[in-house]
Amino acid sequence: MDHDAEFAEFMAARWSALYRTAYLLMGQHHQAEDLLQDVLARTCVQWPSIKDKGLAEAYVRRGLVNAASRQWRRRGRERLTEHVPELSHTGDIELSADKLVLWEEVQRLPPRMRATLILRYLEDRSEHDTAAVLGVSVGSVKSQTHHALKRLRAAMPEMENLR
Repeated sequence: MDHDAEFAEFMAARWSALYRTAYLLMGQHHQAEDLLQDVLARTCVQWPSIKDKGLAEAYVRRGLVNAASRQWRRRGRERLTEHVPELSHTGDIELSADKLVLWEEVQRLPPRMRATLILRYLEDRSEHDTAAVLGVSVGSVKSQTHHALKRLRAAMPEMENLR
């Protein structure tokens, strides 16, 4: 199978899961689509040099986190809240008033903490997998998770059972 066909097959199989990660990182559909397309375009160019195709999804997820972090730094803390996006691509995320408030607080976290929580709890990844995607140690994942949850608990005392 040639590289283009192999990449197209990978992209078709993993698009939904990767889009979900991009959406959770960016919070808006158009930004998630742009982010994922940019990262997949770079991945397509690098595809022949990715020796272990089994790690391709982790490679793309790390690219998503890195690209999202760059955008967050450029954009600062600008947030558009005029429009609540449809949930057609977000799976079973149920939005209640508490979850909306929690999501807003998660969006205020620094990029690395936000990415760690998204990978650990929304993507349901282990500490080891999260560390691999972020390119950090397992201890760093534990520390980032602890500090992020501590910030969320302080901002939202009514949700003290966050674990």
